Amino acid sequence: MKKLKKGYVIFSLLFALSVITCTLFTCSTKAYATEYSTEYGASNEQYGATENAPNASDEVVGSGNKGFSLTFDGEDGNFTATLRMLLVLTIITLAPSILIMLTSFTRCVIVLHFVRAAIGTNTAPPNQILIGLALFLTLFIMSPVLTQIKTDAIDPFDAGEITQEEAIDAAIAPVREFMYPQTQEKDLALFCDIAGITYSLDELDEVPFTVLVPSFILSELRAAFIIGFLIYVPFIVIDMVVASVLMSMGMMMLPPTTISLPFKILLFILVDGWDLVIGGLVKTFY
Repeated sequence: MKKLKKGYVIFSLLFALSVITCTLFTCSTKAYATEYSTEYGASNEQYGATENAPNASDEVVGSGNKGFSLTFDGEDGNFTATLRMLLVLTIITLAPSILIMLTSFTRCVIVLHFVRAAIGTNTAPPNQILIGLALFLTLFIMSPVLTQIKTDAIDPFDAGEITQEEAIDAAIAPVREFMYPQTQEKDLALFCDIAGITYSLDELDEVPFTVLVPSFILSELRAAFIIGFLIYVPFIVIDMVVASVLMSMGMMMLPPTTISLPFKILLFILVDGWDLVIGGLVKTFY
């Protein structure tokens, strides 16, 4: 497991470096580089005709030395295609963190691991199955939020009806609406107190996103552990009963978990445990 984690970290770093390198290379090929003479008097002669000069309606951020510049498309405040590609690649790089921090993935994957630990099957189902199930449960739970983001932010932006800033604000709003009901008031008060921020329950939109996200994660961890405790209770009862029977029979050298495991699996099957766990888990978000 440590080797897999180390390999994943190395792969992530190499991927991030390759993304940054490709982006900078693309930026440098499309950037505006303006050379000036030592007396700053040869600018007009360098461009020659007006069609070879930079567009006067574009805003160029950078120095007059050799290098690359950041260009904005006119007065609408939209980024050029190069910067859009950089933004998309950055989002792709941070996608695992975004998935964990802003969605229901944290609660789902922790509860599923508690189910496996409570039954006592250390490797069944394997981690890949649990993570895959948690991922698709997250997509199912977050589908209304994703649909609203597409309707309010992505489609109007593709149609040119809103700018990038308006699209980002429209995309964040559904996520905040999803996070508010799942965030406990005491967790939000904790981080607001640390940050020195005052807030009102009637004006939660004024809470900074950097305060809301850790409050939401802490609430998700608390909810997942509460659900995990409730899952553990019936299986602990089975372990206690089996241990008592073995002690009364004088079979103290036989591990109780070896005998209780089939009974726990049988109980989980008879009560249709997967439907109960998954159904109850999904309903906690609605």
